[in-house]
Amino acid sequence: MDLIGWLTPWEFSPALVVMFIVSGALFARGSRVHHVNVRRQVLFWVGFVFLYLSLHTRVDYYAERLFFAHRLQHLVLHHLGPLLIMGAFPGQIMRAGLPVSVRFWLRDFRRSATGRVVVGVLTNPVLIPFMFVFLVLVWVVPTVQFYSMLDWRLYRLMNWSVLVSGILYWNLILDRRPSPPAAVSPGLRVISPIITTVPQMLAGAIITFTEHDLYPVFDLCGRAIPGMSAMTDQAIGGLTMWVLAGFVEVAGLLFALGALMNLSSKGRLPNKRERAQAESRAAALGV
Repeated sequence: MDLIGWLTPWEFSPALVVMFIVSGALFARGSRVHHVNVRRQVLFWVGFVFLYLSLHTRVDYYAERLFFAHRLQHLVLHHLGPLLIMGAFPGQIMRAGLPVSVRFWLRDFRRSATGRVVVGVLTNPVLIPFMFVFLVLVWVVPTVQFYSMLDWRLYRLMNWSVLVSGILYWNLILDRRPSPPAAVSPGLRVISPIITTVPQMLAGAIITFTEHDLYPVFDLCGRAIPGMSAMTDQAIGGLTMWVLAGFVEVAGLLFALGALMNLSSKGRLPNKRERAQAESRAAALGV
């Protein structure tokens, strides 16, 4: 198959195309305002391209007909793509790309009670890591996987849920600021990838070593590589989830560790003694 064939969408989605055009335009426009360095530009655009290739090319055809291709697709949607994009810290840049009236509205909304609740939920240090793990594990439950591969609505929900949870999670973990204002403390940002990767690796190991076909839906849909057995496909998919996803989480951990060391070297980590003294003074004053 030639390059044009690979890049041709398996199922064309106008909404997806519009979303990519708008988000790319906002980042490009905001980059001219903030003069974003080359490293951040590369991280964003590489992650951006990976996400597009996973969602809107011939790759999606193979993801529907090979378990290991499906796991590679989710590796990009849940781990690699969001990690690269959020590693570019695109939030401030994309806000700068918005029209002035929209930026003012967004600022006022974030200051409102509703806005604070929304931001609190989307940056919750317990809920977001839990959903990050839950939404990658629930879709590999054999029964859930069976119906999600046959119903296009569930299939799209599956892909978008892992993508959104990945973006929200790596937004927390890759934050370089002390806490506050960051929602998660620098130390917890280092520990969190260790916690979240364990259940995913266990699930991948179980899938790899299971000696019967957990996902007959891929035979039902017609396995895309002739001659590949169900067990081989399943084992490669399990290894993808077990090993490759673990490598991406380690990369996130190392990034968070680097941010922690940088904050420590600059004396920006909260001092427990000073904080306790401040709390004691506040309590004495009745504040």
